[in-house]
Amino acid sequence: MMADTYWNHNVHYHPVVLDAVPDGCRAALDVGCGDGLLAARLAARAETVTGVDRSPEMVRLAGKRQEGNLTFLAGDYRDGTLLDEGSYDFVSAVAVIHHAPFDDAIDRLVRLLAPGGRLVVVGLAHDRTLLDRLISVCAVPANLLAARRHGGERSPADMPVEDPIMNWREVRRATAQVLPGRRYRRRLLWRYTLVWDKPVRTCESGP
Repeated sequence: MMADTYWNHNVHYHPVVLDAVPDGCRAALDVGCGDGLLAARLAARAETVTGVDRSPEMVRLAGKRQEGNLTFLAGDYRDGTLLDEGSYDFVSAVAVIHHAPFDDAIDRLVRLLAPGGRLVVVGLAHDRTLLDRLISVCAVPANLLAARRHGGERSPADMPVEDPIMNWREVRRATAQVLPGRRYRRRLLWRYTLVWDKPVRTCESGP
């Protein structure tokens, strides 16, 4: 099994993702799985875990993990032929949403969830207001302390990185609109977390 020896801002919030896994989770999906660190941790809480990433190199690294209930796929989660819609009780997306148009990304993640399934997002946004910048400044000492405690900040080599397009206010409003009832929280280390439960059934008006 690969050693879990690194820390960064995304890994810092893995416990938030893991705590949100529902009891009795059968099938979990980690979108943008990278080298499979989170997927491997999810494997202890779900019967089966699938990790998907657009980077073949990341999937190659993830494939070195030895948990028997893990499967890794190379491809784009928005590709309708790669993953079966409505098949996952739990979907996680860490630092993924901002790599694609927001509406497309959210729509696809929702479609992948089974009715009653849970979506957890750890996302990024950029500063727009003075308050945004003040919060970011306050995160600096906390980041230095956390990095020192974990031996520095590191990520797998060749991990794809993109800057967020949306600001904090836009993300907060957009997620509230498209995911009614979502639990949103801005976190200290330049991330937000979002938890949303897909309705078991959709009420339709009849004649």
